[in-house]
Amino acid sequence: MLQEHGAKVEREKYHVIITNEIIDEALKTVPESFKLFDVIGNQTHDFSEHNVYFTPGSAALNILDYNSGEIRKPTTADYARYAKLVSRLDHIASQSTAFIPTDVHEKISDSYRLYLSLLFCEKPVVTGAFTIEAFDIMRDLQLALRGTKEGLAAKPLTILSCCPTSPLKWSDVTSQNVVDCAEYSIPVEFVSMPLSGFMAPVTLVGTLVQHTAETLSGVVISQLTNPGAPVLYGGSPAIFDVRYETTPMGAVETQMIDCAYNEIGKHLGMPTQGYISLSDAKQLDAQSGLESSMGATLAALSGINNISGPGMLDFESCQSLEKLVLDNEICGMTLRMIKGIEPKEDFPSLPRFEELLKEKHLLISRHTMRYLSEEFYLPGSVIDRANRARWQEEGGKTLLERAHTGVEKLVRECVPSRLPDDKKNELTKLMEREARRYGMSSLPHIDS
Repeated sequence: MLQEHGAKVEREKYHVIITNEIIDEALKTVPESFKLFDVIGNQTHDFSEHNVYFTPGSAALNILDYNSGEIRKPTTADYARYAKLVSRLDHIASQSTAFIPTDVHEKISDSYRLYLSLLFCEKPVVTGAFTIEAFDIMRDLQLALRGTKEGLAAKPLTILSCCPTSPLKWSDVTSQNVVDCAEYSIPVEFVSMPLSGFMAPVTLVGTLVQHTAETLSGVVISQLTNPGAPVLYGGSPAIFDVRYETTPMGAVETQMIDCAYNEIGKHLGMPTQGYISLSDAKQLDAQSGLESSMGATLAALSGINNISGPGMLDFESCQSLEKLVLDNEICGMTLRMIKGIEPKEDFPSLPRFEELLKEKHLLISRHTMRYLSEEFYLPGSVIDRANRARWQEEGGKTLLERAHTGVEKLVRECVPSRLPDDKKNELTKLMEREARRYGMSSLPHIDS
């Protein structure tokens, strides 16, 4: 396909040289924005201008167990709890296929996560496929809800992460995912992951040059397959910490790269994505809050459209439900911040102060009652704002204890998805058929 459009292909080397002209033509057809819809069909996202949305980090191998305090492999039961929890988090706009249950065959782990998400939570899903074969069933699950290819294109309910391999590579799986998604107008987010000083130049500018090349190559593949196919200009780059041989997602330089490529993506006329609001810490601790809140703040101020990362620990390898509850509050605070400060019946100001001098307070003034909920973001109980005496009277709970209480309460209060039973049954039949292909006689039992 690339050769047919004028790219120089060196087959013996597996090299493709994409010309400026090909890139320019692709940029002419790539959409400046697109919308996302929930399972029911209601619009939830408008990826345009500087609109900001948060989604949990995706595809973690582990989960942090509250009871043991240890990192362990997740199960279906964990995933169901996660989906129910996300359905109740007001400032997390979409769900992701956050971690990989280990109680099903690995060949269905991608589609199974999407299936559970569609079953338990109405929010749209950021997901991905690790095999070419997985795409078919993941597409069919979406078609079961939208009915037709045209219906899915009109109201997309997922974004698939498609990841080039640094430096400057596309695997068979990920390049095929780009083509398949483009053919069905399923939005993709390109997640280039150059590592500064290891798999990319050590300078931040050099890393950005490589990130741009890797991402634009994906844009070209997408637009040559189906001009106008929706994309997010995204990534998950990091610096390489030579002291520990790690890729710190919470490093300030990593966050700087994220904000910088967001500027490049917007300059090129595309909505953007970034893995930035997450932490390298191993527990829900001060480092976790520092790195996640700093990333969320920078990302929101930069106008990154789809901010990925809440809930994640340990270099993108672990999800924590307790951290997700805390991060939901971080997201709420940053969303309030970017609304800014605006006058609301503040001029002329003299009547306010005359009332204040007369009453000695403005607690129940008309102005206060009208604008209190607009002006103040009031977080949930996971954030401690009580005085010391009240905090002690209420049990003197730690942040982790408060977050766990929040998890239990929100999961318990979860309202079942409004997806009709016949649609749920169709999803289950598709998933059971796929499981049988790989020797599973049944799917794990799921408590409703």
